[in-house]
Amino acid sequence: MIPPIDLLLATALPLIAWRVLATDELPTSVVLFIAFGLLSALAWARLDAPDVALVEAAVGTGLTGALLMSSLRSMERPRPPSPWRARAIALVAAAIAVALASVVALLPRGALGLGPAVLARSEESGVAQPVTAVLMNFRGHDTHLEMLVLLAASIGVLSIQHGTASHGVDTAPTSSVVMMLVELIVPALVVLAGYLVWRGSRAPGGAFQAGAILAGGAVLLLLTRRMAPLSLERQMVRMFLFAGPVLFFLVAAVPLGFGGDMLEYPRGWGGSLILGLESALTLSIATILTMFFPQGAPAPRRRG
Repeated sequence: MIPPIDLLLATALPLIAWRVLATDELPTSVVLFIAFGLLSALAWARLDAPDVALVEAAVGTGLTGALLMSSLRSMERPRPPSPWRARAIALVAAAIAVALASVVALLPRGALGLGPAVLARSEESGVAQPVTAVLMNFRGHDTHLEMLVLLAASIGVLSIQHGTASHGVDTAPTSSVVMMLVELIVPALVVLAGYLVWRGSRAPGGAFQAGAILAGGAVLLLLTRRMAPLSLERQMVRMFLFAGPVLFFLVAAVPLGFGGDMLEYPRGWGGSLILGLESALTLSIATILTMFFPQGAPAPRRRG
């Protein structure tokens, strides 16, 4: 018997997705999008995919929701979307969903995929968590390429924002209550990010989840004017931005000089190297995601 919460999620997600596309009010659409992200995170958790659930909650809902709400303040009132366009998008989405369901239904019964092979060789990867083993070892080159794509996207965002002021950030004085909450929340987010990096070698967690949480703390500091906007002119920003990709490249390329294969970790050093890589990637991911947020926030006020 299907649990009631799963039935509720299966019903609510398509309905909210439809309302996001069909509503005439942009603020309502943004709020519904955030609600859709929260329910998606819960759905991934119900599917025993906590890694994806953490990313969806932090990035798909938290950072993206804050970005959309901030952008609303600087946008003119949009024209209502045409009904036929919303219907066309919904029909295309439904067709894709049916196609994917058909492909899944056609899979051979009892197919286990690559899961058993990954679990059988988990000791060789240096970590006990199969997701981390795949991302940082067995398919490490994919992760490296994804980081390069994110890096290129962040530089593109900065080039577009350069010389333009974002008016999406509220310049009104921030209340003392909000400031106190930020001072309590941000250190907790830093500790939580460090815990997720450390935990990622044997349980759900890792660099992307930790980086997304750090970026969320940075956005809070931007919104309350406790942190200046990120700029490539600052040495610390450049160091954090390139730390992950550069270290990943070095770890991948060094074995080639000793007759090994690319991304072939020395025996017995896999766990330590992965932990170091994930720590560096966390800083890079946090910096990149923070750069996606509007960089026109006013500089922090000087005390005294």
